[in-house]
Amino acid sequence: MKVAAAAYPLDWFDNWSAFEAKLSAWVAKAAAQGADLLVFPEYGAMELASLGGAAVAGDIQEALHEVSRHKPASDDLHARLAAQHGVHILSASGPVFGLPHAGDRPVNRSSLFGPMGLIGHQDKAMMTRWERDGWHIVPGDGLQVFETAIGRIGILICYDSEFPLLGRALAEAGVEILLVPSATESLAGFTRVRVGGMARALENQFVAIHAPVVGSAPWCYGMEDNTGAASIYGPPDQGFPPTGILAEGRLGEPGWVYADISRTAIAEVRADGGVLNLAHWPEQEAQLSRVTVHGENREFA
Repeated sequence: MKVAAAAYPLDWFDNWSAFEAKLSAWVAKAAAQGADLLVFPEYGAMELASLGGAAVAGDIQEALHEVSRHKPASDDLHARLAAQHGVHILSASGPVFGLPHAGDRPVNRSSLFGPMGLIGHQDKAMMTRWERDGWHIVPGDGLQVFETAIGRIGILICYDSEFPLLGRALAEAGVEILLVPSATESLAGFTRVRVGGMARALENQFVAIHAPVVGSAPWCYGMEDNTGAASIYGPPDQGFPPTGILAEGRLGEPGWVYADISRTAIAEVRADGGVLNLAHWPEQEAQLSRVTVHGENREFA
């Protein structure tokens, strides 16, 4: 199959029709290139704060509520586009209020759509410092695995990808394709997610699709500067590039990045790769209980 990762810039919209036109054009372009799975980034939905006007977009709490207000209409649009083009789409994530476990605070939610409609949602599990202290976003309630016609899919949103046990849980649940939508202000932040995505692909022997926000949006609080490049990673082993990079765009350049991926290649590298990271993972446990610290004059456990 062909997969597409978006390096997605945030735009100002005077009305809903402008957003609908933008998203429709992006989806149509990827579908015309034969993409079966389209991945949009974390917090790409924050551009919908512009529909509330400059004062709303410039106030983070007002912006969060404004974006959440448009979630049902956004879901309907994504579902229509997925059906129209016969593709799977991971929507750009954004705040969603009203979940029972979250009280009066939002989660950061990505939604997966297929040709038959909404498949499900994944809420971010690990909050960054600015999400905790400034935006007051709360974690979701567990990891989701999506059984689809194009493979078993899991999602780790941005910072989530930097935590190995989350990726491992998805791999043990049979995930073959990991989606990593991200939003990072700095090159250091982007690099952390990039390294996380590549590491998860290595240790779990699956494909990771990394889609970032790019460019500047000075009118949107917290999303003023965004650094990233769309990339698609696999394990650096047989059936995959020796670098582990199937495709990557240029830093800061908006647009789609495409790669052809094979579920057969994923199965084969897991079964008979040069290394067997997925299968050998449990062998770590025997070493973890025997950690010894050595000093110059003594040895202690």
